[in-house]
Amino acid sequence: MSHLITQLPPIALRMCDADRLRNIAEAASDKYPQTTDFLAREIERAEIVPDVRARPGLVTMDSEVTFRDDISLQERSVMLVYPEAADVDAGRISILTPIGAALIGLSAGQTIEFQTPGGRWRSLTVLKVNQPR
Repeated sequence: MSHLITQLPPIALRMCDADRLRNIAEAASDKYPQTTDFLAREIERAEIVPDVRARPGLVTMDSEVTFRDDISLQERSVMLVYPEAADVDAGRISILTPIGAALIGLSAGQTIEFQTPGGRWRSLTVLKVNQPR
């Protein structure tokens, strides 16, 4: 199944997230080259918004995200966290995973297609976002 790269959806990042994510992407680039490249590109193309003006429904760090895998149609709820807080069994996924890097900055209702480091295509749609408390 061949994929055309679809237009990437517009994304937004809080200023506090963008700065810290840039540092993380740089620091981890040797360990996770494909994911950190993807994350760095996402940061570059994002609209940076003031921390206090995060829009409702925007996927930020520490937000709870319910998304659908558009290929398997499975729904999952996860919390997007920094690598040191990651715990897959507890549903806390790292920003340095392909799914984490794909979800950051999306808003409820948006879909993103991306290629995993293993070469598979995935398509995720954000269904619901709860902002960090």
